Amino acid sequence: MSWNPSLAPGCPDEVGIDAIDTLIIPRARDLGGFEVRRALPAPKRQMVGPFIFFDQAGPAEMLAGQGFDVRPHPHIGLGTVTYLYRGDFHHRDSTGADQMIRPGELNWMIAGRGVTHSERTSTTARKGPNSLFGIQTWLALPERHEDMAPAFEHHGKDALPAIEDSGVTIRLILGNAYGETAPATMLSETFYADVVLDAGSRLPMPDDHEDRGIYIVEGSILIAGQEFEASQMMVFRPRDKITVAAGDRGARLMILGGATLDGPRHVWWNFVASSKERIEEAKAEWRAADWGKGRFDLPADDRDEYIPLPD
Repeated sequence: MSWNPSLAPGCPDEVGIDAIDTLIIPRARDLGGFEVRRALPAPKRQMVGPFIFFDQAGPAEMLAGQGFDVRPHPHIGLGTVTYLYRGDFHHRDSTGADQMIRPGELNWMIAGRGVTHSERTSTTARKGPNSLFGIQTWLALPERHEDMAPAFEHHGKDALPAIEDSGVTIRLILGNAYGETAPATMLSETFYADVVLDAGSRLPMPDDHEDRGIYIVEGSILIAGQEFEASQMMVFRPRDKITVAAGDRGARLMILGGATLDGPRHVWWNFVASSKERIEEAKAEWRAADWGKGRFDLPADDRDEYIPLPD
């Protein structure tokens, strides 16, 4: 599908640097040779639209026999998005979903009142050297949906709308942007897209969403003549027309945003909620480990271990 010329990208230098409302330098954590960079929540910015958690996992290279294992763990009050550039994950959850995810595909899990899931490098990938590189985000749910039943959707690469033209390639992962709508079920106004820019090419940000942000995965971009490198997130003022230009190495970006949520959220461990009471109830149920008799159960084929409640 071709780029829409009516978007009128304009000149990047027409954007003032003060259009950046918040600049975020993610915190990096070393998980034993595997680095995770967390951009959200940040000290000066809890959310961008409904996005309340944003992690870059890797890139990491592993030897044969090695892999990445996230044991079964719980969520409430959010939707999780897993999107990979390299590697794979075997996703299993308490809705009964048992799904491989590979680069360019979408796993969208809505926790609602409570879900448990695990993500592990596949047995096939572990047979030789393997890599992992991707982004995982959480979207906080509107208060009216916090107690909904959990749900899971998988959408293949070919199901996600693609827009290509003039050195710009966009794959729309969630929500709506540039006249296209992604297939996953959304519970609030959202957009989320994987963008690849050739050197010097320009990207106009959607201007029909209240909150808009960019995370630089690789390369660099220029805004008002200032260059921003990989592993930075910038959040823009509402309603400003924003166009960014790729640096001389090109760039890969995640663009994200949507409508601001119906109030702040409490975050504790893997739980997101509009009230502390909901989080306390979830903590008590996970600690009790009374599987299948309350809000939490373990995935059908991954029940031998789980991550205990932190102290």
